[in-house]
Amino acid sequence: MYMTRDTFSAMVKATPDDFQFSLKVPQTVTHDNRLDINKAAAAILDEFLEKISPLKYANKLGAILIQLPPSFTVKEFQTTEEFLDRLPRGYDYALEFRHPSWNTEGPWELLRHYNIAAVMTDSPKHDKLQFLSQPIVTANHSFIRWHGRVVKPRYNYLYSKDELKPWVEKVQEVSTETSIVRGYFNNHYGAKAVVNAIEFREMLGTNLSERERGVVENARSLLSQPLRQTTLDTSLKK
Repeated sequence: MYMTRDTFSAMVKATPDDFQFSLKVPQTVTHDNRLDINKAAAAILDEFLEKISPLKYANKLGAILIQLPPSFTVKEFQTTEEFLDRLPRGYDYALEFRHPSWNTEGPWELLRHYNIAAVMTDSPKHDKLQFLSQPIVTANHSFIRWHGRVVKPRYNYLYSKDELKPWVEKVQEVSTETSIVRGYFNNHYGAKAVVNAIEFREMLGTNLSERERGVVENARSLLSQPLRQTTLDTSLKK
């Protein structure tokens, strides 16, 4: 579905007053034009920001995620710097590296200069991005993504509480340095992200309602049954 300015106006009306959306910059900016301001990257970004403006005016815009493609290496540092220097101010930007070559000091200093959050991630070992699972603070806000730990099928992952426990301390550490910490679990079609998000809120000290506890217990029960999961997978592939 092609999303227009009216789409985001409708999102404002359909959500509670204190609800915020974090949005990913279109791949035409990050993948097709690879942040190159000499191509169409800057123009497409400006169009995108105008389109989502209803969220900003209603104070319902969280962070704007700039997710680089896995092939985007530190060799494109200058292109990245030129793009970040061109970014319109007044937004909470977060940049997600997806190639291990970015594991060096330069990128963090670059992001600090522009007050852009380095995205912390939990991802499969195969990606070789474990350095991004360490607490990293480069802005006055932070951004965390839990992608799951399997390569195929990607994002089809339900974290155990034991796997999430180390992240409690990391979030608490980051929270002492930033006023806002945003966290998002993998976008699984079976709503595994919802289960993990509720569980993690409890691990951070939030008292869950009886309804929330019931949702988690029922979901855990259903997702633990391979036959039901296979049925769900098959039905959604049709």
